[in-house]
Amino acid sequence: MRLTAFTDFGLRALMRLAGEPDRSFTTDEIASEFAISRHHLVKVVRRLAEAGYVRTQRGAGGGFALARPAGAITLGEVVRDLEEDQPLVECFRADGGSCVLTPRCRLKKKLAAAREAFLKELDATSLADCAYSPPPRRTLA
Repeated sequence: MRLTAFTDFGLRALMRLAGEPDRSFTTDEIASEFAISRHHLVKVVRRLAEAGYVRTQRGAGGGFALARPAGAITLGEVVRDLEEDQPLVECFRADGGSCVLTPRCRLKKKLAAAREAFLKELDATSLADCAYSPPPRRTLA
């Protein structure tokens, strides 16, 4: 399976928050640390907040932090929430897509089973299991 950049950025941000759960981060900090688009990350953080994974605070001293303990968040639920609008293949779309193989296709069941196995593995992994803290910076002596 290939995850969208949107989900990738969301997972990275959550892993970073889990690495220091008692502090808030700005989108500038996370975007800079992971060399990703701040503009895109803002959209990701908004979605994470809507889904209840992070809480946000605007203004001076604002930022975002985990809304729940990292151990209570599974990677499977995050991927499901962030990938909900991205079907694995066309025939998985809500409208069924327009694949001419659909009426007789035997691949769809196999792909659905593979997707479920992938998500089941992620369901067994909490955000706490993947918490990320950067290595300490070396100082020049």
